[in-house]
Amino acid sequence: MRTQAAEIVGLGMVTPVGLTAPAVAAALRAGIVRVRESSFADRHSEPILAGFLNDEFLPELNLPRKTWPRPSARHARMLRLASSALQEAAHGTSKPALLLALPEDDAGLGVEFLEQLAHQSGVELDIRGSRLFPQGRAGGLLALAEAQRRLASTPQELVLVGGVDTYCDLPLLDVMWEQQRLRVHGLSDGFVPGEGASFMLLGRPGRGQRLGLSPVASVLGVGAGIEKGHLYATEPHLGEGLSDAFRELFSSLAGPSPRVRCVYAGLNGESFWSKEWGVAYLRHSQYFEEGFRFEHPIDCMGDPGAALGPLLVSLAAIGLQRGYRDAPCLIWCSSDREARGAALVDAVRRQETR
Repeated sequence: MRTQAAEIVGLGMVTPVGLTAPAVAAALRAGIVRVRESSFADRHSEPILAGFLNDEFLPELNLPRKTWPRPSARHARMLRLASSALQEAAHGTSKPALLLALPEDDAGLGVEFLEQLAHQSGVELDIRGSRLFPQGRAGGLLALAEAQRRLASTPQELVLVGGVDTYCDLPLLDVMWEQQRLRVHGLSDGFVPGEGASFMLLGRPGRGQRLGLSPVASVLGVGAGIEKGHLYATEPHLGEGLSDAFRELFSSLAGPSPRVRCVYAGLNGESFWSKEWGVAYLRHSQYFEEGFRFEHPIDCMGDPGAALGPLLVSLAAIGLQRGYRDAPCLIWCSSDREARGAALVDAVRRQETR
């Protein structure tokens, strides 16, 4: 199915390396690392390496208890992480729908979380038109695909896509330690837990300019796949899901695909994901320019979970806009369970000259 390009006209980010989209992009480009020993300890009483924000950099939780019961500590932190990033991306737009990626283990979160986020951020959202994607790292790319479909087939002219997540939660870290997934003393094949929030405002081509918003980049297409042999499955891990996402992405493009010149990868330090990337790349190597650039920002800030997809797309968009990344950029993310996603982001100038 051919898809129409969508323009990114607003960005917002909060991560351990920066509190705005420009600051995050600049810090990662400079190679600034914000991974350090946290206040959490593993079962050997060793401090856990993590990429967590100091509490003073997050706004206080501001929810009236008469309206909602107090959320869990993890959900409260997610609301605090997301509020300023959502404000930054929304640009004061009137009641946009939000397609929001959340952790895979938070499938029980519902409309109440969106209502709380709207109140905490001061951004009025179209709650009925919004949707949650509790699919972890790949969830933001699945949300991006839904945004493209809505912009192409409904009267909606602007849609927000985002993701928020945190591993700054003792019960969750304990589970990750039990599963031997954390990068701790004596275990190199593990990941550094992180946190963050990232949001994008997308519109139909030209719509942003009519609203006085400068387009940052164009999303040419998105692909999704299902990995049967995922991290928690009993079936063999063959890497089919990410390869299927690549195939769907490239087949969805309108016209010949330009060769990929930069990749923003969802690698987090666990070797499990390298096999998927290898399979997907080898099966689609004809779409890649020789000597393409390869970026994996998690090394600098820890794994931000469900925020990763929108974060990588946003970083690619800023790099293209400012001219230090070559177009087009391919972004891919794999979730712990079956969801896989890939997106192709292009410079606006290329879209205008076709």
